Amino acid sequence: MITMLCTVFLSLTLASSVYSETNSPASPPAYTAETELGDQNRVFASRGSNVTLPCRLHRQHGMSFGSVGMRIKWTKLSADESLEEDVLVSMGFHKKSYDSFQGRVHLQEADDDDASLVLSDVSLDDVGKFRCEVIDGIDDVIHEVTLEVQGSVGYSDGVVFPYSPRLGRYNLNFHDAEQACLDQDSVVASFDQLYEAWRSGMDWCNAGWLNDGSVQYPVTKPRGPCGGANARAGLRNYGQREKSKSHYDVFCFTSGLKGHLYWLVQPDKLTFTEAVQACQDDGAEIANVAQMYAAWKLNGYDRCDSGWLADGSVRYPISRPRRNCSPTEAAVRFVGFPDKKQKLFGVYCFKGQQ
Repeated sequence: MITMLCTVFLSLTLASSVYSETNSPASPPAYTAETELGDQNRVFASRGSNVTLPCRLHRQHGMSFGSVGMRIKWTKLSADESLEEDVLVSMGFHKKSYDSFQGRVHLQEADDDDASLVLSDVSLDDVGKFRCEVIDGIDDVIHEVTLEVQGSVGYSDGVVFPYSPRLGRYNLNFHDAEQACLDQDSVVASFDQLYEAWRSGMDWCNAGWLNDGSVQYPVTKPRGPCGGANARAGLRNYGQREKSKSHYDVFCFTSGLKGHLYWLVQPDKLTFTEAVQACQDDGAEIANVAQMYAAWKLNGYDRCDSGWLADGSVRYPISRPRRNCSPTEAAVRFVGFPDKKQKLFGVYCFKGQQ
């Protein structure tokens, strides 16, 4: 009986010692989440590649019971950080990925302390801030890492372009704007991207959404209809707008091409349907607006022929201004959204890298 009481007393003493140590205000938490990159909280990747977003646990007491019972949650924050999109949740042997990340993410799990996320087939839509949250009993530790995709940071290896749909100018709420850019293989531009585009000479008098929910437009040549002739050059800012009810154009951003855009030589003009088929017959696809802007801005592509693009618009790229072909400035010229049954235009095709 005495032996049993001593055993119980010893067990309670050890339990009390452990509890007081892990809950003392002067003691650090049992785990802290850090990346192996220290203060470098940015990770860079190219489109189509695989990338690891680091998140690692450093145990203060050397105690490890494996990953069983450890809950790891990865989310992606919206541009204004008001919303979180679930990426992956792990609880022991149970793991689940969500939405566009299904089949593209898994935990690296190099050891019991590794909570790093491996993301495959990186796209422009993956750009942004990811949050790693590790929960283990009383501990709730968060680390954030920003993913930058080649062409998403600066302007030199990407291009910002204005976009409005077939319905005409100022017909997109914020959510429609996001989809419009995605349809063109691009994303809604950031303030920094539009600012760099303005510094490089972009001048556009129609207001458009940016990814933080603000509405702005760049002016390099002040004039009456664009904020006033006496106003200074710069970004005209309408501020934050109601995302569902407000309607504007959008500024999209795309990075460098993985393939090449070209004019398909044809003996006759084509309807839109014939244009799509002609590109397919040539082992390609009809080019989209983002691909034309990237070929024009980044590769200097120049062609004075109006051609169909995938959204049903007709445009042509001029990098060398000349008579009858954008005489005053280099630009992607917009002809419009003509009747798709008209046989009045050629087509621009795009072949991706094999």
